[in-house]
Amino acid sequence: MFYFSQQLGLDLEELEEIEEDAGLGNGGLGRLAACFLDSMATLGLGAYGYGIRYEFGIFNQKVVDGWQVEEADDWLRYGNPWEKARPEYMLPVHFYGRVDHTPDGIKWVDTQVILAMPYDTPVPGYKNNTVNTMRLWSAKAPNDFNLEEFNVGDYIQAVLDRNLAENISRVLYPNDNFFEGKELRLKQEYFVVAATLQDIIRRFKSSKFGCRDPVRTCFETFPDKVAIQLNDTHPALSIPELMRIFVDVEHMDWDKAWDITKRTCAYTNHTVLPEALERWPVSMFEKLLPRHLEIIYAINQKHLDVMAFVYIDRLRRMSVIEEGDCKRINMAHLCVIGSHAINGVARIHSEIYKKVIFVGFACLGPISNTNLFVVFSPFVLISQKIGEDFLTDLSQLKKLLDFVDDEAFIRDVAKVKQENKQKFSAYLVEQYKVKINPSSMFDVHVKRIHEYKRQLLNCLHIITLYNRIRKDPKKSYVPRTVMIGGKAAPGYHMAKMIIKLITSIGDVVNNDPYIGERLKVIFLENYRVSLAEKVIPAADLSEQISTAGTEASGTGNMKFMLNGALTIGTMDGANVEMAEEAGEENLFIFGMRVEDVEAMDKKGLADIIFVFSFRYNAKEYYDRIPELRQAIDQINSGFFSPDDPGRFRDIVNMLMYHDRFKVFADYEAYIKCQGQVDQLYMNPREWTKKVIKNIACSGKFSSDRTITEYAREIWGVEPSAVKIPPPNIPRE
Repeated sequence: MFYFSQQLGLDLEELEEIEEDAGLGNGGLGRLAACFLDSMATLGLGAYGYGIRYEFGIFNQKVVDGWQVEEADDWLRYGNPWEKARPEYMLPVHFYGRVDHTPDGIKWVDTQVILAMPYDTPVPGYKNNTVNTMRLWSAKAPNDFNLEEFNVGDYIQAVLDRNLAENISRVLYPNDNFFEGKELRLKQEYFVVAATLQDIIRRFKSSKFGCRDPVRTCFETFPDKVAIQLNDTHPALSIPELMRIFVDVEHMDWDKAWDITKRTCAYTNHTVLPEALERWPVSMFEKLLPRHLEIIYAINQKHLDVMAFVYIDRLRRMSVIEEGDCKRINMAHLCVIGSHAINGVARIHSEIYKKVIFVGFACLGPISNTNLFVVFSPFVLISQKIGEDFLTDLSQLKKLLDFVDDEAFIRDVAKVKQENKQKFSAYLVEQYKVKINPSSMFDVHVKRIHEYKRQLLNCLHIITLYNRIRKDPKKSYVPRTVMIGGKAAPGYHMAKMIIKLITSIGDVVNNDPYIGERLKVIFLENYRVSLAEKVIPAADLSEQISTAGTEASGTGNMKFMLNGALTIGTMDGANVEMAEEAGEENLFIFGMRVEDVEAMDKKGLADIIFVFSFRYNAKEYYDRIPELRQAIDQINSGFFSPDDPGRFRDIVNMLMYHDRFKVFADYEAYIKCQGQVDQLYMNPREWTKKVIKNIACSGKFSSDRTITEYAREIWGVEPSAVKIPPPNIPRE
């Protein structure tokens, strides 16, 4: 490929820049899914990845006068050269209608039909000639366009009906940390599930395992040949849909259908935030998916009947149906009941799932931990030192520990990092018209903008550092360029205000002559995969500062570690395992642990005489810590918004009175830890030694290892190291 591009006078890096980022995911989970597909092909596992072929991705973020503005992400406007349409496998998906219970069986009738058109993209493994498939579904209106109505003048309604049908695959929903009970989202979830399960069963029936009985298919071997991994609750409808197919279409008895369904499905939970867990109104199901509502009620009743024998006191909190003013279906509970294996994504959060979210469900089976990690990009320097075998066995990175004190290697690693920083600095000049000091510390905080990810804590550090420089400008300070990037969900007011605050702080800091090059603040517009590929290799410091117990795992934290950035973070998500692998002394760990947060959340203990309160009181920190009080007062008084002094009072009020994520409680520890960062950065040799240790200890964080665990522990298959010969070489 490289040779031919040279012959054509093309540059591969320029070609990569032209290619659009695929609009298939809205955060770490989307990137992670791509890594998993890559690893499954590399490990020789026959697998399909299924999703929706969104016409428009999450959105392109523009920052205008410091405010986020969303623009359509028209990633398909020039087509997609990697995909192939497969109209021969188009399938019908049904919505609405009613359920008829007849002597001949249960029928879902009078439905609205939308067609699912598949588009296939090849997913090649690494140097093994194995190619799997990612199949994406696009919604198409049925070809029953009423030309007669159109000709007599009712053409507007005819076109509108068609557009409504195809809206299902029009736009990717931007929220991944907040559940919105919108009908379109439920349609999207059922659309991908219904089309996918039809496709899976078609393939099973056409195989030798389906018995090819002319009358009935033998499904006894289905769980042995098919494994469906439910990646969070979005595909949870696979459980009732599989039951509907087995019971209504294949005429299987309920208990047998349930046994096969449960042995086929496995569930991965990705969040501990209550607002992110899907709880769909029963009334919406009744209208949109009436048969599935019946099946979910039946699943829940049978589940509660069994639990009643042992856990009568737990029935309410273990039910799939949540009672109240608005009855809701708890999709996470449905996944737990209908899956044979349940796993979290970091050990610390698997424990939280057991104690909080799925309390009482331990009787159904263990909740395990299978860490979600990322594909590793090759490093020429490392290959020169330890060979290329580490590319398929990341544990071999441990060999780098032998070179921690190798002066030449230390210089080479530092040189590569500086080259990456120079390259990214040039990119910022080109794209942002901002000139920064490439020798400054690149302090990078890139992820979705959300209160629990605590970009506000970073803002408070920036303001504190700014005030210190202003107070004592003659003192020597480590030059620091703080880069924050990420998208806010369009309807998330506080997240958008946080972006405006970051840009406003940047406007003040970057234009203050007393500050000069000692501190710069850059908001990285439209953070996405292609931008991550540039900024992560250039980063010196990785900000992973969520409140302990809120980040399910994170994937950016591991990408930074693999690419030679040191981490400042709380003991949250995968930071815990990173600290275990590299040693806590090789990360900058600060702040409350999960048990400290839990203690602070207690409502208080009382007896006749004393009342002990452990509640978080933000004002206590505000009153006690002068630098924190100064920063908050500056935000509140309009120091960073002189044109509108009250602009950020919503942020201040939230921090002072309604902060679920306890920013002030970790402020002192964070500021102190940032001082330790500065001290180490002033010693480049010792800093680089820690970088080498981090890279050497990052071998655990490979999606190949993760998929190997899934394959062996959940799917019951063994990865293969067999390399298929190329087509032009005859097989032995």
